[in-house]
Amino acid sequence: MAKKVIILGAAGRMGQSLIKCILEKKVSDLEIIGAVDLWDAENLNNDIGVTLGLNEAGVLLSSDLNAIGEESDVIIDFSSHVCTSGNAERIKKWNTSWVIGTTGLNKEQLSLVKDVSESIPVLISGNMSLGINILSKISEEVAKILKDKNYDIEIIEKHHNKKIDAPSGTALMLGKSVADGYNVALDDAKIEGRSGLVGKRKPHEIGFHSIRGGNIIGEHKIIFAGSSETIEISHTATDRSLFAMGALEAAQWLVDQKPGLYSMNDVLSL
Repeated sequence: MAKKVIILGAAGRMGQSLIKCILEKKVSDLEIIGAVDLWDAENLNNDIGVTLGLNEAGVLLSSDLNAIGEESDVIIDFSSHVCTSGNAERIKKWNTSWVIGTTGLNKEQLSLVKDVSESIPVLISGNMSLGINILSKISEEVAKILKDKNYDIEIIEKHHNKKIDAPSGTALMLGKSVADGYNVALDDAKIEGRSGLVGKRKPHEIGFHSIRGGNIIGEHKIIFAGSSETIEISHTATDRSLFAMGALEAAQWLVDQKPGLYSMNDVLSL
């Protein structure tokens, strides 16, 4: 039997990509029963299939998660940090699985998500693609090898001009990987951009630089700069469905798991 899915943040770029992948049957065993966004979202109360130029889906874009939340097997959430944290308790009450791709959550909001994961299965990831998660794993191993060998780490990320958070969740995820490899706390090592007389670079500093423009889907580069050589590892996304398919694979996997906090590493067995 198909698992019943609600897309939260359905009017956004990722939400629309998720809906399209499900309606075009690019995944099996998932049935969309709800698409939810803010009360002022474009195309509210319109059929989600027709809005995307597809056949009628029989599901309208809604602003009322409460009306359908309890009916779902899994909620896929690409909304906002405020919406994600604000819905934590009700999702816990509904006892549904929860895939979170929302970025920009602060420590308090992440703590709410972690608390909920004690009661239901929750998966959270800054990026759902196979390539980025492999890159994250590789980057940690490279950092371990280069630790204490005087290599400086910089992370550059590029996204479209409508992305509202910086650095990207993916950049922070990669930063956490290299910080773990260097055996330092990311919060202590992180430097976001540089301006003015900032002084010389400190040991184990991890620099983040964000570019916003056009319709760039997502580009990430990690630079390991030594005294006589530079190592660069990068990833470029050319189609947003890459992330949608990863999120849908995560949803299929998560509904069969016990309560707990999971990542894409668990889904991909990395």
